[in-house]
Amino acid sequence: MSTGIRLTPKSARLRRRSLPYLLLLPALILELLIHLVPMVMGILMSFRRLTQFFIRDWSRAPWTGWDNYELVLDVNRPVGEALLRSFLTTCLFTLLSVGLCWLLGTAAAVFMQETFRGRGLLRALFLVPYALPVYAAVITWAFMFQRDNGLVNHVLHDQLGLGGAEHTFWLLGDNSFWALLTVSVWKGWPFAFLIVTAALQNIPGELYEAAALDGAGVWRQIHRITLPSVGAVNQVLVLVLFLWTFNDFNTPFVLFGKSAPEAADLVSLHIYQSSFVTWNFGTGSAMSVLLLLFLLLVTAGYLLATTRGRRNEHA
Repeated sequence: MSTGIRLTPKSARLRRRSLPYLLLLPALILELLIHLVPMVMGILMSFRRLTQFFIRDWSRAPWTGWDNYELVLDVNRPVGEALLRSFLTTCLFTLLSVGLCWLLGTAAAVFMQETFRGRGLLRALFLVPYALPVYAAVITWAFMFQRDNGLVNHVLHDQLGLGGAEHTFWLLGDNSFWALLTVSVWKGWPFAFLIVTAALQNIPGELYEAAALDGAGVWRQIHRITLPSVGAVNQVLVLVLFLWTFNDFNTPFVLFGKSAPEAADLVSLHIYQSSFVTWNFGTGSAMSVLLLLFLLLVTAGYLLATTRGRRNEHA
């Protein structure tokens, strides 16, 4: 005689529906502990005058209210002026880096659609910058940008004779911005290439054959077939590249160290300097909260705009 509990159809259906969420619950709890708890602590720290004197027990730091936010947002004071300059530099850097990564990745993906000898090897070589560890790749670029014995100056000045005989300082002054942009694009465009390549696999070849029979050239096919077909993927790709690039800390930190030149002072490294170099954790936390709010607003606005655009296309 069976002694098991017999479930009603409704209970069985509820159990099947709740099982995936129960399996995800441990991962969700860990994710909240790893991200949410530090985030809440950072917000609380931004309302205190937290310096090196309160590291042992930061809860004893004086409560300052909105003073830290007023300090970093006042562009007429040195702290606010430096943050604004760093923010504008980061915006320009992100715009150029994301645009070039998307352009190079899309161009390479379209080029690789055609079957030719050695395509598999070339695809693998394209993905090398993305597969390399960030620190190893950026340290290598730092050596290549050295003024006296770097490969970049050796090729440009000694081999090609560009820029005169005097070697260029790539990691100092205004040139540091272009050095940082070069490294960012080099390690970022393979990701765009990988995503667009995957999206292109879903485009039927019959569309290109029909377009070719109608007399459409390569550029017209790309404009009328390729780009519209990968539009949804590109929207997500641009957003991911934007968030990664705007928040990038490893690249400038490894390339320049704790203090980057003014031309390459990205906001992520600027917040690090304000927190861990000057030991003013309250001000650094306020900058971090403002950065988080900015990224949330941009992401929400971007998603809203792209969602409306897709709805208008289907209407």
